[in-house]
Amino acid sequence: MIESILLGTYTKQTSKGVYQIDLNTESKQLTNLQLVAEVENPTYLALSKKNILYAVDRFDNQGGLSVTDLNSPQNVLQHIVAPGTPPAYVTVDEKHQFVFDANYHEGTLHAYSINNDHTLTLDSTFTNTGKGPLKEQDGSHLHYVDRTPDGNLIACDLGTDQVFVLDYDSTGFKIISTFETTPGFGPRHIVFNNTGDTAYLVGELSSSVAVLSYKDCQLTHLQTIKTIPDDWNQHNGCAAIRITDDSRFLYVSNRGYDSIAVFEIQADGQLKLIQNISVEGSFPRDFALSHEQNFLVVGNQTTNNLSLFERNSNDGKLELIQKDVAAPEVVCVHFNKKNGENYV
Repeated sequence: MIESILLGTYTKQTSKGVYQIDLNTESKQLTNLQLVAEVENPTYLALSKKNILYAVDRFDNQGGLSVTDLNSPQNVLQHIVAPGTPPAYVTVDEKHQFVFDANYHEGTLHAYSINNDHTLTLDSTFTNTGKGPLKEQDGSHLHYVDRTPDGNLIACDLGTDQVFVLDYDSTGFKIISTFETTPGFGPRHIVFNNTGDTAYLVGELSSSVAVLSYKDCQLTHLQTIKTIPDDWNQHNGCAAIRITDDSRFLYVSNRGYDSIAVFEIQADGQLKLIQNISVEGSFPRDFALSHEQNFLVVGNQTTNNLSLFERNSNDGKLELIQKDVAAPEVVCVHFNKKNGENYV
């Protein structure tokens, strides 16, 4: 079986935009890298069921989003631009026909309605203020926004050590609850288990994961666990966090220690670190699990390579099976197609 993977990149060196690469699950190899959308700095990607790609990008030296129809290669439908820097995260809400983004540098969330032609119209903006104790926390740095299992929105502010549960309707964003992390935690991304009652929050600045219960739109702290060894004294920043569909294992990438930390999820939802495996590259900003979750693909930004791991579904551990796969400046890894259905 062939599974195709979209790669978001920086375009500061040799990259030209969004790439696609194929995973052959029989030969266990990544092959056939090709450019599918030529846009500037598409650092995070979201794909609709109609194969419309919404990507963070820059256009005319301004930040924004691009809208590309992948059914018609190289067909960029729209560039949305605003003064300032591009967002850090984008997601598609298929049910309600919205696109949401989070802008790290501006401290904002945006809600866009999806038009019939797949282009976007800005509906509302949420702005946060404040700061944390570390130098990286000099202001609001909203890094993530997405739907919760119960249909609300959740947003992580790395700069203010806050996680917001929000409602969104025709009047805009409304805060339902606010969870305060420990000072300097630096909340980056969050995932939920398959029953929706436990969340796992990755702290970029603290190199740790917080386990949180989620009930009646409120988050409550249960556990915090490190993603790196206690004796690591060089820089590290956590990045991506993924949970398996069966909610038995959790994975986090370490930038600096350059590894994937593997956690087993216990019966009470808390975590046990069972493996920390090298990514065979530098600065693994993102990674993703394949459709059947028996493979994991890591994008190493500064070494311009991908690493492929096979995952043991019984014990959750990873085994490196391919490294040094050339791919320029990768910062987002998104599985999209299987059964040989490619875009180009």
